[in-house]
Amino acid sequence: MRSFNLQDTFIIKRDSAVSAYRDDEHRGYFEIIFIEEGKGKHFINEFIVSYQEGDIFLIAPEDEHHFEVQERTSFCHFRFTELLFSSKMNLPDRSYWLHRIEHIMNNPNLLPGDIIKEKAERYLIWHIHDVIINEYEGRKEFYKHNISNMVSTILSIIARNITRDFELNTRRLRNDKSTTIDQIIAYIRKHVYDTDLMKVHAIADKFNMTSSGLSAYFKRKSGESLHHYILMYKIHLVKYRLKNTDFTVSEIAFQLGFTDESHLTRIFKKYNGMTPKQFKTKELVKEQASINEAG
Repeated sequence: MRSFNLQDTFIIKRDSAVSAYRDDEHRGYFEIIFIEEGKGKHFINEFIVSYQEGDIFLIAPEDEHHFEVQERTSFCHFRFTELLFSSKMNLPDRSYWLHRIEHIMNNPNLLPGDIIKEKAERYLIWHIHDVIINEYEGRKEFYKHNISNMVSTILSIIARNITRDFELNTRRLRNDKSTTIDQIIAYIRKHVYDTDLMKVHAIADKFNMTSSGLSAYFKRKSGESLHHYILMYKIHLVKYRLKNTDFTVSEIAFQLGFTDESHLTRIFKKYNGMTPKQFKTKELVKEQASINEAG
């Protein structure tokens, strides 16, 4: 087994197995698993999927998973630890990585299994995978910057594969009948960090609809108002950042377009019965209890 560290934020772990393979470490990170060789079954939550050499899997912190190996398998893990999202870290493209990871893990099109569909893009990611490992081992000048850029590229390619079915086709959008609720939701999740693009009139313009027409359509198809959906998705991201980063409530409020900390606190408490700080404290207690139990 070999492990490489980049300031304890982005970790590469390589391992192999000939039978069952389960990583029993307490996991508080998002990871990409590359199948370098072998085949078998991947059990993830309630799903069972086959795997083979060349497959690429995404694992979220809360996922329960293990592998049943049919042929000797070599695994390569790219892990993104909670320190990656620390406001104290001065890592190139840190905020970009956070946006991409949130977009990937919260995408409605993400299902268990190999997440790359196109042969050319699979080849590209595996090539980058090889170069990243060489950079880790070589540790030559600028290697951290090079790794940061290459990881950003991998995350972008993965996000593109996952969201491809939801990409907006501008020619089709000229016809209101082709607009789907999934496309609108995908647009919201992609641009949620941009306050201007989240305004109702901006979304309506993108879909060649009036503001009132868009609001009525969204309400009819989803059962909730457009404004409420955007707000609830932002609250979902607030919870993610409270649990997985050390950003302050004030920083998170700014990142997600709330007026200020008090604005975010008031809205968060309205829908969760506690303040963001109380929520974070509760999650930290739960995490420590889980660690103690595992130990």
